[in-house]
Amino acid sequence: MVERRRTFAPVVLLGLAAAGLAAVAGNRSWVEWSGNNHDEFSSLTIAGDDSATVPLAGALALVLLACWGVLLVTRARVRRVVAGLGLVVAAGMVVTVVLGQRSATDGLRADLAELGVEDVTTHLLAWFWVYLTAAVLSVAAAAAAVRLAPSWPEMSSRYDAPAAAPVTADPDDPDNSLDLWRAMDQGRDPTLPADGHRDP
Repeated sequence: MVERRRTFAPVVLLGLAAAGLAAVAGNRSWVEWSGNNHDEFSSLTIAGDDSATVPLAGALALVLLACWGVLLVTRARVRRVVAGLGLVVAAGMVVTVVLGQRSATDGLRADLAELGVEDVTTHLLAWFWVYLTAAVLSVAAAAAAVRLAPSWPEMSSRYDAPAAAPVTADPDDPDNSLDLWRAMDQGRDPTLPADGHRDP
């Protein structure tokens, strides 16, 4: 049990780092292209990268970051459920990176063809591989969290929102403000003793 508790920091740090890296890589260009534009009078070779990224990739990474944040402040079964959700999101990231690069490349070719760019050649940039690596690490960290979360230390209850203490009125308490108001309403001086006479 002690050994499992020691896995808390490494697993959480790995999960946060992988999700953060994926969030950055998911908003970068994944595809670089080059092609030729021929018309009746000239021929031009052009190159560039695809500024249209895969929006879902970055969005999933942000959701995963949120899952890790919630996991840090929850306990027991809720923590395991959140870890399970993080695992599903991380798996979705792997699927997105595989399908996303294909759709981005095909979409790029179609857009360039409409502009008259021919012989298009595409290459995957480093950000694609960074995201893929981060997604795989995210799956590993989330899977470890699902398995180990029940044995991890929990946030102390002293950080919980304080519960309001029930207020009970003591009828025998002379300092009870409600009794003071009632006495004044009845024309009595609440500062006098019970017999109504003030000591000389």
